[in-house]
Amino acid sequence: PAFALLHQTYLMLAEYFRQSVRSMEGLDNEKRKQLEFAVNALAEAMSPGNILLTNPVVMKRTVETRGQNLVKGMQHLIADLKRGQLTHTDPEAFTLGENLAATPGKVVHETALYQLIQYSPTKEAYEVPLVIFPPWINRFYILDLNPKKCFVKWAVDQGLTVFVVSWRSADETIADVVWDDYIQAQIDAIEHIRERLKVPHVHTIGYCVAGTTLAATLAILARRGEADKVKSATFFTAQVDFERSGDLKHFIDDAQLEMIENLSPQGYLDGRYLAATFNALRGKDLIWNYVVNNYYLGKAPFPF
Repeated sequence: PAFALLHQTYLMLAEYFRQSVRSMEGLDNEKRKQLEFAVNALAEAMSPGNILLTNPVVMKRTVETRGQNLVKGMQHLIADLKRGQLTHTDPEAFTLGENLAATPGKVVHETALYQLIQYSPTKEAYEVPLVIFPPWINRFYILDLNPKKCFVKWAVDQGLTVFVVSWRSADETIADVVWDDYIQAQIDAIEHIRERLKVPHVHTIGYCVAGTTLAATLAILARRGEADKVKSATFFTAQVDFERSGDLKHFIDDAQLEMIENLSPQGYLDGRYLAATFNALRGKDLIWNYVVNNYYLGKAPFPF
C-alpha cells in the first residue's frame, strides 16, 4: 500500500506540473515547448522507480542477494565513469565480420572522407545499382547488423548491386570539413559508381543526416541539369524540413551552440556528447532504464 500511494502521488504531481506549464500565460510557443520538455525530463528523473529506496523491485533484489546487486552495480557505475558514457550494450559481444557486418563486400574506392564498399548480388543483377549513404555519425553496418537484421543482405538477395559509403570518423585531421564536403562526397560516389558499372544512373538511399545531405545533393544535381544521374531517392528517418523538428530543436539555440563550440576546441565534437543528447531525448528508455538495470539491479547490459 505504501508503494502504491507513492506511485499515485508521483503521477498526480507530475501531471499537475505538466498542466501548470500548459496553462501558463505570457510564454511564446517555443519557450513553452522548451519548458514542457524540461518538466517532462525532470518528472521522468524523479520517478520513484528511479530511486533506490522507493523501487520495490530493487529492494526485493537487494534482500535476495544480500546487497550483491549494489556491489556489482557500483562496479558498472565506476566503469562507466571511466568511459565517460552510459553503457547500453555488452561491448565485447560483437566482432566485425562474424556477428556484425557479415555480408561479403569489398572496398572499391577511397578518399580522405569515405570508403565505398561494393556488395555483389546473389542472383541475376538488375541493371541499376543502389548506393546507400549512412549517417556520418554511425558506422556503415547500421544496415548490416546480422543476417536476420540486415538490409544490405536483403538488397543483394533481390538482385541489387549495392554500394555503401563508410564515412571517416571525425578527428582533428578533418576539422576543416564542412557540409559542402559531404555533398561533394555523395556526388563523387555517384559519379564513381556510374563510371565503374557503365550505367546512366543509380538508386540512392539517404539515412538520417546523410538523407538531409542527399536532398541538397539532388537539388544541386537538378540545378546543374544532371538530375537524371539519380533514378530514385529514398529517405530513412531523414529530415529535409527542420521547421518542425521536434524535441531536437530544444538543444539548438545560441547559448547551446556556443557551449558546443567550447566543447570542441580541436574542431570536432566528441561522440559521447552526441550520445548524451540523444539519450536525453528519450530519457526514460535510454537513461533511467539502464540506471535501474545496470546500477541498482547489478545486471550486465544486454548485448544489443
